[in-house]
Amino acid sequence: MLYKKVKRLIDLALSITALFFLLPIFLVVGLLVRLNMGGPIFFCQIRPGLSGNLFEMYKFRTMLDSPEGLVLSDESRITKLGSFLRATSIDELPELLNVIKGDMSLIGPRPLLVEYLDKYSVTQMRRHEVLPGISGLAQIKGRNNLTWNSKFRYDVFYVDHIGWRIDLMILLATIKVVLLRSGFRSHGEAKKFGK
Repeated sequence: MLYKKVKRLIDLALSITALFFLLPIFLVVGLLVRLNMGGPIFFCQIRPGLSGNLFEMYKFRTMLDSPEGLVLSDESRITKLGSFLRATSIDELPELLNVIKGDMSLIGPRPLLVEYLDKYSVTQMRRHEVLPGISGLAQIKGRNNLTWNSKFRYDVFYVDHIGWRIDLMILLATIKVVLLRSGFRSHGEAKKFGK
């Protein structure tokens, strides 16, 4: 499909260009994370991608590790720096590396946690018919203030209406959402599955 091939080329061109211009931010944030939380600077987590295939997604670390033998909430482990990185979406900049590798696209349904895979309905599984994205329709419609069912409805809507028009609309709206920090909560996952 021509759309997929051209979108891949655009993803590569924009991601490589963005990384080039954002390199100073990468270096400063990496240094701050290292000084505030120790190493490593990246938080890597396995997520399901296209066709449900698993890949390792990269983000800047925003939380301290739990002390050995203790399980602490995300809220108690997130640092001030981490909260700022999440609120500004700077923590997601390393996902550009996932786009370059071909695991993700700039636009598509956000990859969710692996443990939710066996809870999807047949319709909800359709979100894996396309590459996951750094930003998607659910992110511009409410980010992590949406219910899980609403997220899936937006994801499937995107799959059914995929094309240049919706991609451009999501890209432009993402810039606005990030600048206004709308629909954002800094602690943990948005809502429990099915709520």
